[in-house]
Amino acid sequence: MGGTIEQTAVERRSASRADTKAFTAQVFHVVRVPLARHMTLLLTLLALLFAAISFFIGPSGLDIGTVAAGLFSDHGTASVIARDIRLPRAALALFVGGALGASGAALQGLFRNPLAEPGVTGVTSSAGLGAVIALYFGFASLSPAVLPLCAIAGALCSAAILYVLSLRGVSVTALILAGVAIASLATALTALALSLAPNAYAMSEMVLWMMGSLKDRTLADLYFAAPLSLAGVALLAVSARGLDALTLGEDAAHSLGVNVGAVRRRVVFGVALATGAATAAAGAVSFVGLVVPHLLRPFYGYEPARLILPSALGGAALVAASDIAVRLIAPDGQLLLGVLTAMLGAPFFLWLILNLRRGQ
Repeated sequence: MGGTIEQTAVERRSASRADTKAFTAQVFHVVRVPLARHMTLLLTLLALLFAAISFFIGPSGLDIGTVAAGLFSDHGTASVIARDIRLPRAALALFVGGALGASGAALQGLFRNPLAEPGVTGVTSSAGLGAVIALYFGFASLSPAVLPLCAIAGALCSAAILYVLSLRGVSVTALILAGVAIASLATALTALALSLAPNAYAMSEMVLWMMGSLKDRTLADLYFAAPLSLAGVALLAVSARGLDALTLGEDAAHSLGVNVGAVRRRVVFGVALATGAATAAAGAVSFVGLVVPHLLRPFYGYEPARLILPSALGGAALVAASDIAVRLIAPDGQLLLGVLTAMLGAPFFLWLILNLRRGQ
């Protein structure tokens, strides 16, 4: 009798918890749409605000009016600073952050793995290897376009390998393992290039580029990164509905008429273009694709289709804010953007792993 009473009490508590969860879900569904709209607007304003602050701060000592005038008309030194130095840096922060944020959201939806981010596919490491090869052999001195082109070529090579695997119908787990293998090989080859660097200057250039920075970027970098990152994010946006179906599993997505292979290929190439362009422009900027989607996911109902654009906006705001912090913390330029994002992202990554273990 006692066991029956205890069992009944446990069942009542479980039912009560289920009812509470159901009620909470209904309330959240009612407020989610306007909340998501407000959040998207807020993210847009934050990204633009941080980009504007990034544009107007610098070591030159010029006031806001002079810098603004230099952007829209010829004002000698002010025009050079505004158009050739500050504008590329502020704009690249938006494109780089947007590409990394959207790529992280898409990969987490594709792999159905909350720990997925652009580095999982090996794209970031391969893009870094391509740039290091350009620096090692001196190709980068031939033209300003060579370095970003080599980085993008490296990213596309890793994407091509994953694309061939996806054509053969390998599982998501196999794709993740393939990405880890590609990243490991690219990292090993990069270390080999560093150890065999022909001179200290070349080695210093490779190390600084690999650590990630928007310092000394030019309009040429912006012209290469902007269209490619936009094209990559557009491919991810086109795949958004397919990612929603994949949250139910591949078999369920197939039964709904979704071409899983096509969705996977679009996401892989979209991530390759977006992340490759971002890495070519700014070097290795890590953890943006991991942190941003997780912070925003509760506001968008855990739906990949609704998360890609907000993640792009959130990534843009995060990278722009981080670039401002880098210059305020270390005006001498010793602190680099990739170092700061790693210092912020690594503890978040550990916290996420601990939370996932508690939920098992």
